[in-house]
Amino acid sequence: MNEYERQRRIAESTKKLYSPGTRIELISMKDPYAPVPAGTRGTVKFVDSMGTILPEWDNNRTLGVVPGEDSFRKLTQEEIEAENQFESEVEDETTDEDNGMTMEM
Repeated sequence: MNEYERQRRIAESTKKLYSPGTRIELISMKDPYAPVPAGTRGTVKFVDSMGTILPEWDNNRTLGVVPGEDSFRKLTQEEIEAENQFESEVEDETTDEDNGMTMEM
């Protein structure tokens, strides 16, 4: 198998493991210039033909992660449910605040 075929197979495998919508958390990034901070979470948008995972990070960064170079993990279903629960609670609090009435004199 040539190098191109090996790389293609790795990219296809990565695409299956990290399909769009998969939530990940960065552990560390080797980018010396502008790494995404450790602990940042994001949602996979796509995996390119080289196997680079391109998420939309929760801090609005868009820097990709390279399997084997950068360290990251998938979030568990329990973690995703906890995130969703927290977001629902924040939305409920915001809605309650918006419904409050203020009278000025």
